Amino acid sequence: MPTIKVVDITPKSLSGDPLLDSEPSIAVNPENPQEMVATAFTPDPMGGSMAPVYVSTDGGDTWVLNSVVPGNGSLGTGDISVGYGSQGGRLYTGILNGRTGDMQILRAPKVTSAAPMNVLVDRADEDQPWVVAVTVAANGLSSDRVYVGNNDFSSPTGTATVDVSADAGTAGAPAGFGPIRLDRRAGTIFDGPPIRIAAHPDGTVYIAFMSFTAEDPVDRAKKTFDLVVTRDDKGGVGPTPFEALLDSTDGEVGQRAAAGRKVRFDPRQRSLGQERTGADVSVAVDTTDSNSVWVAYCDNLGGTAPTDYVLHVLHSASRGQSWSQGHPDVVNGKNPSLAVNSDGLVGLVYQQLAHNQWSTVLELSGDGFQTVESHVLHQAPGDVPRAGSQLPYLGDYIRMITVGKDFYGIFCGNNTPDRANFPVGVTYQRNANFTTRQLLSTDGVTRVPPSIDPFFFHRAA
Repeated sequence: MPTIKVVDITPKSLSGDPLLDSEPSIAVNPENPQEMVATAFTPDPMGGSMAPVYVSTDGGDTWVLNSVVPGNGSLGTGDISVGYGSQGGRLYTGILNGRTGDMQILRAPKVTSAAPMNVLVDRADEDQPWVVAVTVAANGLSSDRVYVGNNDFSSPTGTATVDVSADAGTAGAPAGFGPIRLDRRAGTIFDGPPIRIAAHPDGTVYIAFMSFTAEDPVDRAKKTFDLVVTRDDKGGVGPTPFEALLDSTDGEVGQRAAAGRKVRFDPRQRSLGQERTGADVSVAVDTTDSNSVWVAYCDNLGGTAPTDYVLHVLHSASRGQSWSQGHPDVVNGKNPSLAVNSDGLVGLVYQQLAHNQWSTVLELSGDGFQTVESHVLHQAPGDVPRAGSQLPYLGDYIRMITVGKDFYGIFCGNNTPDRANFPVGVTYQRNANFTTRQLLSTDGVTRVPPSIDPFFFHRAA
């Protein structure tokens, strides 16, 4: 039988932390799954110049902070994501520098080292870097092929971009990285922040993004968008990258998996409880069959009321050319993350607001979600803690990946130590009294108010 583990990764030394440590990412070393790295909006506790990542060397049971990321600011970094190569233990990181705001692509030969990460790329006017790495073999040699999706604000129209390096492992800066514009359709206003990537070992790479095509002239938060999926069959390193998938209607690069969708998108507004909406995308390729790809997105269409925010999942068995519904819609769901394990088991994790309670739900299926293994990882009141002026609240994304048969992921949520909030169980590192349901500071006595913490989860086969 599969087992589920949930861990609050805030270290014991940060038991007094009252912050909203949201917007998480995770990477697991495929050669040594005991070693993993997680990130969130967490500043260096000593106020140093380097922001921290969370590191575990025992399979996620315990975590420590390692301050090795350039540009520590009030939240640590801005957006930050991580990815391991398949071999060699090298970690790649995409950040928005906490002091300059620049997008940086970083490399660490060994994440347990105290040495600062190497800066490979530094570029202004970018948003939400998203890292995926895979090690490929050619002519008896192996190389790390690394993809960093990002939103390039310097573009006057389509802003969806991916930086690709064919061999990022050892070369000096910029290590072969170069930006590739993905949205090439006329009429695009701009693209949404999430540029999500799924790379298969056979060289097939899918990228999904939201292409905003119109906005209401009175209420500019009301947007119309197409969900676009691009594909490359040669790892994104050929002469015409990400042009393998042409739309079946207009013949342009990138198939529109969904078109003319409506959403309320304003990064400064709360549209779902204390959280903002309008930029939720995930994509995953079947590790057993690169023809099979899954995508999730959210919009304001399809629910029980016109204002519902709805999570949709689509599936393609034709390399992204045609799409069908892959999962029942989830009303007021957001932050989807898809992954497929080595047996072809599809996993979907998401967060849902219902009756003023946020739930984080993991669902798995081997038959297209006709039958489902479902787990509520966390559930807690949606108005505790109060967000104040900080946005996002839980974060604009969570992340789940697979190594072999196992699913690994991370989400953020209310950290009240209440067993009822964790139906599958939980382990805390920070001081907490589950009888009185109180967080305690480093002295083990002083009470600490509830806040937002990152939670690691592992579904073992």
